[in-house]
Amino acid sequence: MEVKMETGRPERREAHALLCEYTESDSLRKHAYAVEAAMRAYARRFGEDEEAWGIVGLLHDFDYERWPSAPEHATKGSEILAQKGYPEDWRRAILGHASYTGVPRDTLMAKTLFAVDELCGFLTAVALVRPGRTLAGVDARSVRKKLKEKGFARAVNREEISQGAAELGVEFDEHVAFVTSALLEISEDLGLGKAG
Repeated sequence: MEVKMETGRPERREAHALLCEYTESDSLRKHAYAVEAAMRAYARRFGEDEEAWGIVGLLHDFDYERWPSAPEHATKGSEILAQKGYPEDWRRAILGHASYTGVPRDTLMAKTLFAVDELCGFLTAVALVRPGRTLAGVDARSVRKKLKEKGFARAVNREEISQGAAELGVEFDEHVAFVTSALLEISEDLGLGKAG
């Protein structure tokens, strides 16, 4: 079944329905919303298509619950997105966020998705252990401190967090502050306290 495209391309409501069809986990959905928010914020910063970037962020892990391991994760999702008529550059960005696919991150969209994905997961983990379970007060210093704790948020790939900032060409502390600010805008939706 192809995506209904009233504007000639997939819209957020169709993308959200697809996310919900494949992802039942509340925490995975919240991760998708966090990455969407970060992608939208960077799209505005770079003067890019906010809607497209947001949808890519929203769908980057939509297949993860069914196919959590390499090489199926991202690859299976890309096949589904292709069948539904999603643009190739969106699918390539999603494939590129999983380094093992071998798909190069050769667009700004792809580099940004890779840069925000693991960081969003880590920022959420940091917020969840703070008093009030909030993003308020999370800064680069506190993130760096938690990154050094090997037992904290063990599943987050720390190397990819720093690699992502480097590939995007942004200074690490600035990147952390920018993404944190984007997540603060939807913090209530993420279950991370009230928006400031």
